[in-house]
Amino acid sequence: MGSPSGPPFNPDDPDDRERRERDTEPIPPYRPDDGPGYGAGPGLSDGPSLSDDAGYGAGAGYASESRSGRAWVRDPEAGYPSISEEELAGLRADAAGMTPRRVLPLEDEPSSLVARYLFPTERYRGEWKRHWVHLTTPLLIGVAATFVLGYLSGFLAGQDVGALTTIAVLLWFAVMGWVAWKVADWWYDRFILTNKRVMVVNGIITRQVAMMPLVRVTDMKYEQTPAGRALNYGTFVLESAGQEQALREIKNLPNPNELYLRVVEEMYEPQAVEARLGKEADEAKADDGA
Repeated sequence: MGSPSGPPFNPDDPDDRERRERDTEPIPPYRPDDGPGYGAGPGLSDGPSLSDDAGYGAGAGYASESRSGRAWVRDPEAGYPSISEEELAGLRADAAGMTPRRVLPLEDEPSSLVARYLFPTERYRGEWKRHWVHLTTPLLIGVAATFVLGYLSGFLAGQDVGALTTIAVLLWFAVMGWVAWKVADWWYDRFILTNKRVMVVNGIITRQVAMMPLVRVTDMKYEQTPAGRALNYGTFVLESAGQEQALREIKNLPNPNELYLRVVEEMYEPQAVEARLGKEADEAKADDGA
């Protein structure tokens, strides 16, 4: 049966050897200027479809300039334009000037008053004194006592009744001592948040420590009166399985919205809290190293 390509190859024939060498020669690589089919035609070279078109060339879509006129920086790996720092700054606030919530910074370590009540594996999240409005009543009583007893002492001194004057002065000292006690009690009264529980520590001579595990909190809310909204304080109400607790109502806490978000985040997104605090710590170390 004969070969379809012609007579069989004869190695002794010079023509057959030349034809074999020509047929087995490797094909050279493509060069655009070798032939009219792949040269200067409009489809693949100088035509507008793949070269100068706005979609792929120097147009607004993928070129070095955005539609707003600001320069984009192309990411060589991903192939997408990256946003400049100025554009990121614009994303941080909307047209109304509202910015995303920024969590207030926390102290790195608890105070000596609070540290004694935390166990080693507990993560400290913050402590807060009650709002200064908690001292409104004692301070008003102290001011009123100063004016009233001061006027009374002057009046009694003119009446030549020294014993009553002395009693008025001693009464004023007693009232001011009570006011000082209330201020000291306010100073030692702390609301504490950790990754496991909420606590309230108060008392100077008789110390009281009340706590509630976060896993036991079934409901939490805070209330603000009109005065509380104006002065930024509120009352927290914690519920645990419908039972009365020692830590059920905490009055006059400052920044109630911020504190509410902290507690809720600690209850439902503890990993997010750890990640944020870890990132802040790394940035602080980097700044110190710089």
